[in-house]
Amino acid sequence: MTAEYKVHGDVAVITMMNPPVNGLGLSTRMGITSGLDQADRDASVKAIVITGAGKAFSGGADIKEFGSPKALQEPNLLSVILACENSRKPVVAAIHSVAMGGGLELALGCHYRIAAPGANIALPEVKLGLIPGAGGTQRLPRVIGVEAATNMIVSGEAIKSEMLAMLPGQKLWDAMASSAEALMDEALALARKVAGAHADGSPLPLVRNLPCKHPQGAAYFQFARNMVKATAKNLPAPVKCVDAVEAATTKRFDEGMRFERDIFINLMWTPESRALRHIFMADRAAAKIPDVPEDTPKRDIRSVAVIGAGTMGGGISMNFLNAGIPVVMLEMKQEALDRGVATIRKNYEAQVKKGKLKTDKYEQRMALLSTTLSYDDIAQADLVIEAVFEDMGVKETVFKQLDKTMKAGAILASNTSTLDVNKIASFTARPQDVVGMHFFSPANVMKLLEVVRGEKTGKDVLATVMAIGKKIKKTAVVSGVCDGFIGNRMIEQYSRQAGFLIEEGCTPAQVDKAVEKFGFAMGPFRMGDLAGNDIGWAIRKRRYQEKPDMKYSKTADLLCEMGRYGQKTSAGWYDYQEGKRDAIPSKLVEDMIAKHRQDLGITPRKIADEEIVQRLVYSLVNEACHILEEGIASRASDIDMVYITGYGFPFWRGGPMLYADTVGLFNVLETMKRFAVNPHDDATFWQPAPLLQRLVAEGKTFN
Repeated sequence: MTAEYKVHGDVAVITMMNPPVNGLGLSTRMGITSGLDQADRDASVKAIVITGAGKAFSGGADIKEFGSPKALQEPNLLSVILACENSRKPVVAAIHSVAMGGGLELALGCHYRIAAPGANIALPEVKLGLIPGAGGTQRLPRVIGVEAATNMIVSGEAIKSEMLAMLPGQKLWDAMASSAEALMDEALALARKVAGAHADGSPLPLVRNLPCKHPQGAAYFQFARNMVKATAKNLPAPVKCVDAVEAATTKRFDEGMRFERDIFINLMWTPESRALRHIFMADRAAAKIPDVPEDTPKRDIRSVAVIGAGTMGGGISMNFLNAGIPVVMLEMKQEALDRGVATIRKNYEAQVKKGKLKTDKYEQRMALLSTTLSYDDIAQADLVIEAVFEDMGVKETVFKQLDKTMKAGAILASNTSTLDVNKIASFTARPQDVVGMHFFSPANVMKLLEVVRGEKTGKDVLATVMAIGKKIKKTAVVSGVCDGFIGNRMIEQYSRQAGFLIEEGCTPAQVDKAVEKFGFAMGPFRMGDLAGNDIGWAIRKRRYQEKPDMKYSKTADLLCEMGRYGQKTSAGWYDYQEGKRDAIPSKLVEDMIAKHRQDLGITPRKIADEEIVQRLVYSLVNEACHILEEGIASRASDIDMVYITGYGFPFWRGGPMLYADTVGLFNVLETMKRFAVNPHDDATFWQPAPLLQRLVAEGKTFN
């Protein structure tokens, strides 16, 4: 059992011991109920304290049991909480560090609660597409008030224990400990005090018996629903949170508990909850590299150098400045450095103006930034990241210079988005120190970091870069070396399909609207205009030489030949007005497309939105299958994390691979077969990848 039982004089202490956050798995639940029973049978014990070892009271459900029968096996959490309530001796929850989800629900089932300052308190189930399922929606409103509880439950955000103690009329904490270090001594003192108060047999206080009302009643809850619906599109759980809290004000406690449980179980089966739980697990899985043990020694990264002060170099630098790591930016010309620093200042000043960054923090971050025109000034950096033009010749010049200049043991990283990291590593005499760190633009905002592992990249280098990715608050996903890595290799097929759809009868606006309605943050043509159509044009020119047999639509090339590179030229697939980002359909572009169809002898046809979405999304899925087969990605969930955090795939669908699982891989396969007979499409591409065929034959899924 992962719970320890000890007696301190006349108080029994039950300590949850299930690291890292004392998840309430079956063994822990059994340990708590066993301890309660043992204390009840010991006449010398007058009261009980429940606490958690290490760095948490309890973080809630044990993620190792998600979706397994163990999660419901008795004693389940509801039974543990009932055992606390039914204890004949006072039960005191001694809370420190973290009390979230089921951990907070357990505390609410105790008779008394004492909290250390600085503890993070939350019911975050909504972030998994669920509502609290063990009384959180029924008990929390009774102790902190309806409105405060509704806000906490709907947002899922953590609030510090001392902030909750300041709420008017709060009954959550019976006492605040003077410090985290003093918590246990003061919890034992509280336990003895309440034991004395109830020595006469007077009933112990239960949260379930507290009143729960809101003065405006139905009007408040309708207002709350309207607000939630406006901010939580495509997600059913937030509105259901409001419904459950309202039930706490209108139903008897036991009826409210049944209402909460019914909602919880129904949400568990929704595709949205499945997607959010998948992302939760996938995020943690992405940090694990099969052949790199967690205890692999890491290099110490105390300073960083960035080669290039352009948009990408400046954005990369901000990530490290934000994390308190000194950065030296290197450029060839002083005016380029000046522009780069000015852009960083502008970005920070915008955050200060919006109240997102305090002035002293801004000044601290800028103080960590220095600039240079000489490689000699970056020689002692622990990590250097090049963010120069995407050309192998330019990369060669930079890495040969870095090899000459940088100290032994420095990590040499390339921000390349498509180029061969093995070849880049070959420009040095230390390929074990070379790795790809592909940031996504804007680098100071986008969450994704593709960590590209070369053939000779050292395991310690990989472990270090993954750790530094976490430190700068990125979702780091490992990719092997191939043209485009995971994300851009897949997006090429997506873009090819978008081009074929245009040739066959769609307008750019129709394609974009269909995929944005599906949930993408931006359709392929708006995305091209934002990124710069000339970038894709340069990549295609290279592809035409390397893969002369691959079929492409020429519409994007014709667009670029017109000088329509996107927002930077105020003209791309769409027209743009000066200073605005609104995409205005272009008659000029539509005429160009119509003429191109005519030249190809294509009679345009009406194409349904369903076909648009299927061709775009399934093109991602089929290419991802090849990526998995080749070992470029370790797991399907890594690919989902790349697309959720880097490419605007709708998170409530869980990524392209989970979405394919949800649709059914047999259905995906059959649809792809239909696309393969389209005379204007690429029949070769639509031959299902062997992995997809095998999974269908075996009745398996990606995840």
